[in-house]
Amino acid sequence: MNYYKNIVSQILKMTSDGFIITDTEGNVREINKQYADFFGKSRSEIIGKSILNIIPNSKMIDIVKHKFSEEDAVHKYIDGEAKGNSVIVSRSYVEDEDGNVVAGVAQVKFKVQTLAVAKKLMNEYEELEYYREEFQNQNRVDNIIGSDPKFREIVKECLKVAKTDIPVLLTGETGTGKEVMAKALHTNSLRCDKPFVSINCAAIPFELLESELFGYMDGAFTGAKRGGKKGKFQLANGGTIFLDEIGDMPSSMQAKLLRVLQEKEIEPLGSEKSIPLDVRVVAATRQDLEAKMKDGSFREDLYYRLSVFNIHIPPLRERGGDSLELAEFFLDELNHKYKTYKTFSKAVKAYFLKYQWPGNVREVNNVVQSAYAISTENIIDINDIPARMLQQEKPAINLDKNKKSLGQMVDDYEKEVILELLKKHKGNCLEAAKEAGIHKSNFYRKLQKYGIKPAEVE
Repeated sequence: MNYYKNIVSQILKMTSDGFIITDTEGNVREINKQYADFFGKSRSEIIGKSILNIIPNSKMIDIVKHKFSEEDAVHKYIDGEAKGNSVIVSRSYVEDEDGNVVAGVAQVKFKVQTLAVAKKLMNEYEELEYYREEFQNQNRVDNIIGSDPKFREIVKECLKVAKTDIPVLLTGETGTGKEVMAKALHTNSLRCDKPFVSINCAAIPFELLESELFGYMDGAFTGAKRGGKKGKFQLANGGTIFLDEIGDMPSSMQAKLLRVLQEKEIEPLGSEKSIPLDVRVVAATRQDLEAKMKDGSFREDLYYRLSVFNIHIPPLRERGGDSLELAEFFLDELNHKYKTYKTFSKAVKAYFLKYQWPGNVREVNNVVQSAYAISTENIIDINDIPARMLQQEKPAINLDKNKKSLGQMVDDYEKEVILELLKKHKGNCLEAAKEAGIHKSNFYRKLQKYGIKPAEVE
């Protein structure tokens, strides 16, 4: 008995709440220090006394006598050191094994403590609201980066369809920004205050995809989480689910997804009960689904369910100057984050505009981060650009066609560079040698070697 009494005593010391225990006559048998301090007394001054001596308007005797409980009731003290103070109190009675009432117990949350908790919750709520608004602002359709006229028309279409609940299929190459567009569809919809949940169908192993999408019950399969787990559809209920890489979904899962879209309900693994759904579906793929329908690897009925409205996002190489606009946007983010003022040189800007960007928007972000990290000056120059990117732009050399030795090919290239430098500097050999990074005497030797006359270069 003493063992359990010590445990209770330790718990009463640890909590920040006030606790008091009375017998059936209303005499105080235990009170923790926090509650005794509230009355300006020691524990020994209170224990053994009638609770009415401490709290004249206490309900503890009635609680014990009539066997009822109260939870989170407001109690105002009318006398003593605590006069005028209010607390939130929960009271109840305690029975023995035979059902006889043996004690009354009360838990008290002090006003200052309650206000502190309320203030903390309010601060957390305000912080969540801030991030929610940030998310919505960043993903608004009118904040999508890109000024290419054809791309802006696509963005306008996105804004129109966002106001509805119809399913949307986003198509385009990897890295074109399909998830950004999906978030914009959600943020500009009537569901913007509800969840946006995404899942990459190609990244989840086939044997786990069903449980990830629809969830499972406790004991549904070996290794299942105790208590079960909600699936992505259930988590997105009321909001939007984004099914990325839908073209990689196995045929058997396509049939189950089709049923969910038709019936608007899911049945978690191991459950015999269906859960109704209210979810807006946005899907995306890098693949040609019409071709996959023809070869039988994608269900035609599912395709028409998903593609009520189809938005094709063009690759960056077809969007004019958007590559440079995106690069400057990503650089601005880095400058803001690290409190710097870096910019791109004219050469880098020109290179970005002519580069094909096979990795699309994702590659732009990658290249800008790499160049930013490498650059030691405030102006990011061509030397800061990743070498792999520059190598991709080099023309392929057809050795069979050239029929020249390596030395001859190097000489041809060097001669061509010298001619371009002389044209650029209007025959000024000193300026041309300076840009070439060689001494003027060396430059003149090369002119003699290749028979180049600066005065004749136009």
